[in-house]
Amino acid sequence: MSLWSLVSHMPPEHFSSLFGEFPCDLRSLLADWLENQPWEFITGADSFCTSAAGALLSAMVEKLRSLAGGNGQQCQVLQHISNLENTYRRDPLRLVAIVKGILEGERAALLKRDRQLPLSFHRRQEELKFGLDLQRLQHRVGEIQVLQERWKQMGEGTRACQQTKLQESQLKTEGKLQGNDLPALILEAMKELEGAKLQVLKRLHIWKRQQQLAGNGAVFEENLAPLQKRCENLVDIYFQLQQQVVAVGGELGSDLLSRLLERLNSVLSALVESSFLVEKQPPQVLKTQTKFQASVRFLLGARLLQASAKPYVVKADMVTEKQARELALGGYGTPLSESTGEIVHNTVALEINSTSATSCATFKNMLLKKIKRCERKGSESVTEEKCAVLFSTDVTLGPGNLPFHLQALSLPIVVIVHGNQDNNAKATVLWDNAFSELERVPFVVAERVPWEKMCETLNLRFMAEVQTSKGLLPEHYFFLAQKIFNNSSASPEDFHNRSVSWAQFNKEILPGRGFTFWQWFDGVLDLTKRCLKSYWSDRLIIGFISKQYVSKLLGQKPDGTFLLRFSDSEIGGITIAHVIRGKDGSIQVENIQPFSAKDLHIRSLGDRIRDLAQLRNLYPDKPKDQAFGSHYNKEQMGKDGRGYVSTAIKMTVESERDQKLPPPGVSPSRPTPRPGEHVQLARATPRAAHGPPVPGAGARHVLFPVPCPDGPVPVPRPGRGQHEHSQCLPFPQQPPYAPSGAREHHDHPATPRPQRRLRLPVPVAVSQPAPASAQPLEGICPIPCP
Repeated sequence: MSLWSLVSHMPPEHFSSLFGEFPCDLRSLLADWLENQPWEFITGADSFCTSAAGALLSAMVEKLRSLAGGNGQQCQVLQHISNLENTYRRDPLRLVAIVKGILEGERAALLKRDRQLPLSFHRRQEELKFGLDLQRLQHRVGEIQVLQERWKQMGEGTRACQQTKLQESQLKTEGKLQGNDLPALILEAMKELEGAKLQVLKRLHIWKRQQQLAGNGAVFEENLAPLQKRCENLVDIYFQLQQQVVAVGGELGSDLLSRLLERLNSVLSALVESSFLVEKQPPQVLKTQTKFQASVRFLLGARLLQASAKPYVVKADMVTEKQARELALGGYGTPLSESTGEIVHNTVALEINSTSATSCATFKNMLLKKIKRCERKGSESVTEEKCAVLFSTDVTLGPGNLPFHLQALSLPIVVIVHGNQDNNAKATVLWDNAFSELERVPFVVAERVPWEKMCETLNLRFMAEVQTSKGLLPEHYFFLAQKIFNNSSASPEDFHNRSVSWAQFNKEILPGRGFTFWQWFDGVLDLTKRCLKSYWSDRLIIGFISKQYVSKLLGQKPDGTFLLRFSDSEIGGITIAHVIRGKDGSIQVENIQPFSAKDLHIRSLGDRIRDLAQLRNLYPDKPKDQAFGSHYNKEQMGKDGRGYVSTAIKMTVESERDQKLPPPGVSPSRPTPRPGEHVQLARATPRAAHGPPVPGAGARHVLFPVPCPDGPVPVPRPGRGQHEHSQCLPFPQQPPYAPSGAREHHDHPATPRPQRRLRLPVPVAVSQPAPASAQPLEGICPIPCP
């Protein structure tokens, strides 16, 4: 998005004062083009700046001419061209100053409103600066070449005098020479080359940092072509400057010549070593005996690699954090002494693709066969131990066949041997990716970070994992802060300046729970990604909210109002909180047993909400069919293609209010049966989904004996009448509503049989499931004896 597209929508009084000599309509015509030129980096009035300003004026005129051809305001555009030529052709630096003032004023107005500029603006500015610096270097090399020709035409006596003056000037200025003589220009070019090198190295470090943040879900521009172009352009200038230094080496003096060559070699080494990098990272949570892939790229390979009888080979080795630190401190120039793990298929040729002008080595079938653990410090667990893959190769570069040992270290890797370690390993990787510094000693990371940065990380991870554009909201951060800091009485402002530690994130168990904060949050991520993505994207799930606050929200809402929240006590569960009213009119908020991913794969969340008639309005007051209608699955009606009657699973929930009613099958007006009698319970009539009862499947009954506290229990024989008994067996006393482990009758009082359960049918249609909260009645009978 361009700067003008943002500024032009602001009130005119915010920026109208910026336009005088340069009209506002001309600014509007040139919009994006004007912002993509390096106006603010043209400083000074030397020959290069004057030349660059003149080139910008000519480019502006050409741009306007192209616009005049397809613009209805042709006359006005031609008038602008004429004014520009007449006003600025003799002094193009004046145009630069005016445009620079306009752009600075626009940025100031935007900063005053938004307090920050778009990230794309900063990236464009960095690219413009480097491009102009490269032009300045090329201009300087051209000047050196012209002076070099003049130097050759000078007499020996004149050159000797110049050399004496140079040596005296060096003693006074320590090599910082001024003027237009050849040595001064070479030293100035050397300084500019080193500055451009630093810009390239910084941009490479930024690319690597962005690649690491992409592991947490950040947007990443992984195209390396622009960076490769920068490196190649800078190396070309390096070789030109080196040739010029060598050509006039005798006149520069041995001391100055040696220092210049040393500085030039340092530039080349830094560019070559930094341009060997990991393009595709290996997985940061790596399981042993599992294949994985990675690739490295040498940005200068296509330009500098010399033909070799044997292809250059890249090797991959596993290194510990300690080894990685030693390599970094040594400048990545020391060969690895020992690998800490055995990687199969760990050598690949470094190939040059002439079509794309790239040099890459792609590892397709690597496998970590085993890992040698290092000694851990303190309470550090296996999933906190960080390793890395070191890629290395030996090459010869350039016309002089210079030897280089190239090394590139992958991002930190946590090696696991079992799937149950995956969750904690991901926590280690997430923390390292989010909070490591741009240039650090491997793999040092802060133990405590600001809570606001943690919120950004959690939001980034959530959006990337769920693949949604709807991120976390301020109220979600408030709930998460209450959870991780174990403080439900604080206000949102109280957490702004708090910091969170690694231990709070994934070492300390949450109070009253059996898991850490990250383990709980990762369970929410997994559930939402697998089953709830569309619901979350439609903002149907509040999710991150406490049970106590739910009661507050729903307390004054009508019966049937509900909302969805993530379970606070279970990992990877979502529950429905809804309002019911008792017979006395009191308001109650009930939370249905949480649904896991497995539950929601059996029947979706939308269909479960449709099944429950007691749910009417999604909080605050949206009818549930209007909110969830697009998430309902179409139910099949009638018979399928094979002639079978279709069935459907339905969910029911038994509320506390329903539990006070008499047991199914027992009439409320019927007197309590006496001990020894049988209770007659009707089985459910088999019924096809959406149809009448199945023919011939009438209600069947089962005789249910009532236990006697002191005497035997009559047991009916098959085929006899309802009250005819063949024998009576003693029955041990049971409390009302026999517990789950209640025993059945024994064949003989002295020979107890193994415990078994008698499961009674619940009167629910065959096409529907049993109520979610109803448990099969076990034991003998739920009717108490007097």
